[in-house]
Amino acid sequence: MKRKYLAGLVAVSMVVSMTACGQKAEETTAAPAATETAAATESPAEETSQAEETGSFTAGTYTGTTPAMKGELTVEVTFDENSIKDVVVKEHQETYGIGYGMDTTPIEVMPAKMVEHQSVNIDSITGATITSMAIKRAVTDCIEQAGGSADTMAEVHDSQDYEETMDADVVVVGGGAAGLSAAITAAEAGADVVLIEKQGITGGSTTRSGGKVLAAGTEWQTKQDFEDSPQQMYDYLMSFSKGLIDEKLLKNFCDASAENMAWLEGLGMKVKDVEPIHSSLTPWRVHNSEGGGGQTSGHGGQIIVPLTERASELGVRFVYNTSGKELITGDDGSMAGVKAETADGKTITVNSKAVILATGGYASSEEMMARFKDFLPSNKNTTVPAGNIGEGLLMAEAVGAKNFESDGLQLVYVSYTCGVGINEESGLIVSAAGERVVNEWSYQSHVAAALAEAKSPMGYYIATSNDPNPTVQYGITLDSTVKAATVEELAGQLDMDPAVLKATVDRYNELCVKGEDEDFGKPAEYMVPLEGDTYYAIAMNPGSSVTFGGLSINEESQVLDTEDKPIKGLYAAGEVAFTGLFGTEYPCCGMAIGSAVYFGKIAGANAAAQE
Repeated sequence: MKRKYLAGLVAVSMVVSMTACGQKAEETTAAPAATETAAATESPAEETSQAEETGSFTAGTYTGTTPAMKGELTVEVTFDENSIKDVVVKEHQETYGIGYGMDTTPIEVMPAKMVEHQSVNIDSITGATITSMAIKRAVTDCIEQAGGSADTMAEVHDSQDYEETMDADVVVVGGGAAGLSAAITAAEAGADVVLIEKQGITGGSTTRSGGKVLAAGTEWQTKQDFEDSPQQMYDYLMSFSKGLIDEKLLKNFCDASAENMAWLEGLGMKVKDVEPIHSSLTPWRVHNSEGGGGQTSGHGGQIIVPLTERASELGVRFVYNTSGKELITGDDGSMAGVKAETADGKTITVNSKAVILATGGYASSEEMMARFKDFLPSNKNTTVPAGNIGEGLLMAEAVGAKNFESDGLQLVYVSYTCGVGINEESGLIVSAAGERVVNEWSYQSHVAAALAEAKSPMGYYIATSNDPNPTVQYGITLDSTVKAATVEELAGQLDMDPAVLKATVDRYNELCVKGEDEDFGKPAEYMVPLEGDTYYAIAMNPGSSVTFGGLSINEESQVLDTEDKPIKGLYAAGEVAFTGLFGTEYPCCGMAIGSAVYFGKIAGANAAAQE
């Protein structure tokens, strides 16, 4: 028996990916609205004849299909007259490490819970709510087909039955790439490790990312005939310093980057290939997870799943749906543990001699992101977890740690209608004031950084019909794209000074004719003049992901206080502690995950040895 949800008015939102790659526009299918209706297809006659309508359900097997995070999700539910006998997710395209792939993800967990509790009204898995809700919608549809009612079923809530007081050698706060790497390294050194994770699954920003890792001098580069070295990578990354990068921290990461990649592969990460991520960046040193490549997202599970499995094998104790709230210190100010709070409000105390903060960044905190409001009016355009609100920073500050509020962050300016801004479109891009501010044929974060430096809350890709880029050609066909017969008329529709935009276009065309970009150095082959009887402006909105700054650490991943002295027993890794690793713009895809893993390993080893 089968019935399928109509797609209806399924919303498609353009969102900005983060972390390992740069950002990209990703089509995310939103959950159907509550007003959506279901259309029944005729059930096979043989199934109907076998059904008996003597109990709560019409016995038989039913199929339900609904939009999910990616494409459609199909379940098959079997009933007898009085109960749900089996729930199986038959087809899906969900994200590995979020929707499926671990013993905590929805596709593995929710069907069995529904059978166990005889109810569809169970808790969604935090961090994977879209997949969770899709499963519940599809099963609800099957319940209705079988003559039952989800409304009459009991509400079942997960019990946070963790011990109120736990003892460990090391407690890790945060289960992303940094936290898992730290937990594994500490456990391999013989430490008893507790890992506190705010969501119902591990992964954080990493799983949502492109699953890219930056490294130099690796076997994968050799296989693709690229000569590279840690020194070359260091020199490239230092070119973005602006006085903000710690030379020792960066040099140590670069020198260990090939070993870092080998460590990840040894744990089960499958490396697909290396790529440049932008043609202007050579040699190629961005290492893609299996299935990844280009400006794609949702491949970080290829890193997170094997790390989570290894941590479990080593006996790391996971405490899910729980947030770190306060660091416990001894009389001398050294670490003595963490106080945490479960989703249902219970307080948990973990006593330990060492604490590792790996809580991620603060891109979902309106308060912390407010300092970027001149060029980023809203911090809603991000796909980092909602829990990335800087709690680790606040916990550490409360015990005297130094928190550097960087002026930079990973940005992209992208069209949410056609995707212009995330590939290598290289025509004229102007600020909200109508001025050209950058070499457009450069890595997306470099373009974004220039617009941000101009305090521009929007970017506009100005085009005519002769633009050679397919995404632009698609964009100019959309009704939402602003168009006009003259540059001055276009400027008026964009609230720009017509004289400024006209001067910008004239100067750009002049440089195109010369065959030399005297203003920003764009290669001549990408200098295509604007010619035609219609001018178009494709709006590019800013979005953030990786945040810079945060806690200061030394080469041993020890957190430093306001006098640059280590706080005994306190370590940090990943986005919570990116001070000294970035300037004001994101230099290359893979830097965030690569450095998170490296400093996570350093933190884990040192925390395990903490006296």
